[in-house]
Amino acid sequence: MSRFDATRYPAAPLVALSNRQWPDRRLEKAPRWVSVDLRDGNQALLEPMSVAQKRRLWKLLIEVGFKEIEVGFPAASQPDFDFVRWLIEERQIPDDVSIQVLVQARKALIERTFAALEGAPRAIVHLYNSTSPVQRERVFGLDCEGVKAIAVRGAQWVKDEALRHPDTDWRFQYSPESFTHTEMDFAVVICEAVLDVWQPTPERPVIINLPSTVEAASPNVFADQIEYFATHIDRRDSLVLSVHTHNDRGGAVASAELALLAGAERVEGTLLGNGERTGNMDIVTLGFNLYSQGIDPELDLSNPARIVRTVSECTSLPVHPRHPWVGELVYTAFSGSHQDAIRKCLAQQREDEPWQVAYLPIDPRDIGRDYQAVIRVNSQSGKGGVAFVLERDHGLRLPRWMQIQLAAHVQEESERRGGEVEASRIRLLFEEQFLPAAQTPRVSAYHLDQTGGVQRLQVRLEATEKPLEGQGEGVLDAFIDAINRQDGPRVDVLDYSEHALESGADAHAVAYVQLAVNGQPQAGAAIARDTLSAALQAVLSAYSRAA
Repeated sequence: MSRFDATRYPAAPLVALSNRQWPDRRLEKAPRWVSVDLRDGNQALLEPMSVAQKRRLWKLLIEVGFKEIEVGFPAASQPDFDFVRWLIEERQIPDDVSIQVLVQARKALIERTFAALEGAPRAIVHLYNSTSPVQRERVFGLDCEGVKAIAVRGAQWVKDEALRHPDTDWRFQYSPESFTHTEMDFAVVICEAVLDVWQPTPERPVIINLPSTVEAASPNVFADQIEYFATHIDRRDSLVLSVHTHNDRGGAVASAELALLAGAERVEGTLLGNGERTGNMDIVTLGFNLYSQGIDPELDLSNPARIVRTVSECTSLPVHPRHPWVGELVYTAFSGSHQDAIRKCLAQQREDEPWQVAYLPIDPRDIGRDYQAVIRVNSQSGKGGVAFVLERDHGLRLPRWMQIQLAAHVQEESERRGGEVEASRIRLLFEEQFLPAAQTPRVSAYHLDQTGGVQRLQVRLEATEKPLEGQGEGVLDAFIDAINRQDGPRVDVLDYSEHALESGADAHAVAYVQLAVNGQPQAGAAIARDTLSAALQAVLSAYSRAA
């Protein structure tokens, strides 16, 4: 029985929508995409991006094909202000791209925002204020009229500032922050009050952005909220309905997808889902979701390896190997039955027919992958690919902790060489990093004696006269005892595994060991005629490397 007191969390209210239409609709085209990587994504980082990282990510966003990019919160951050000025003064904004900036409904911040945007050819000013009951009552101490007044004043200040800068093509956007926790009728009322100030037309529409600032319910409830808003707001033909979903419940992509069915036309999100708390809506995932249903996402996602690399390096955040569509292991089948099914389907798949391959919802070649990518290792490869190659070609079954260490060295090698690392080179890297080095002492002989459940071990090393002697419950325990009797660092065994390299009486054995040498982990491995020799030599390899 759960220890949680679930009564503390009431279920989200349902929307009074008796004739909902969205469940019977089908998506037919991509939305207007808005990247908020440089604003929402950046403010969620432990260490915000440097100027160089922002410029690099901006370049990627342009190349991917975004036409609207939220570039910062210039009134709240000097680095954001400076980055906006760099974009404008250095003419970095293509003619078909609009930058967007966020600002609260406060006069001084709005004036500062327009100062940052001075000289921009076109820009979207994104105004917001919180509207939910908990924000109204516990944060601002206001009623609905008081919160509506904040939005109306902010909208007027934005309009007045825009009139002072007529050379820029201005677009306005308003977000009732915490929309998903706001009463639907009040959300409509406050947005209509903002529209009354801005007076949009079908030719000059206003963007109304409805965020799930904190994801409050299942995606179908969010879709109901969007459809309710879309069917109750005035001047629907004079606004663009946008959504900005977060992933607190794990449904950001689903919520955005269903919101499009419910009437939204525009989606804000980030590449690979970086964002506050559990993240923003993942544009890459939604883009490939559309593509897998025969819809052109209208973004160039054909090189996800570059997207993953750039975003990871700019944000210092890794991408999970099981990340939808672009994770490094997404098109890798470890199950034998999966591999067999894929192989048989690929053998029958024709170029002139719809894609029909078990376990592969899209052709990996469309995004620069293929099924055999698991046996090809480059800078994007992880421990799974490296381990697969070593086992397939060399019979080495590395434990997980050694896979992780070796994968890092393989990645460095790939980056240095600028391409693929072949299986033979991976084997050499394994030998260089873990097998006994030239200076490692070699076991020349050993003697094991067991009396009363205690293992007594004597090991003689090459070029030494006095053997090492120790005792313990097992061979490794005894050998570690022998080492610890010497005048050197303290040694403990953290992990150990072994296996035969071949079958038959003449098979070699390989041993893998992870030691703690003075508390610091150190790995080693060895190959020998028997498992005991391999184990002893693997310990010496790790110990010698630590020394």
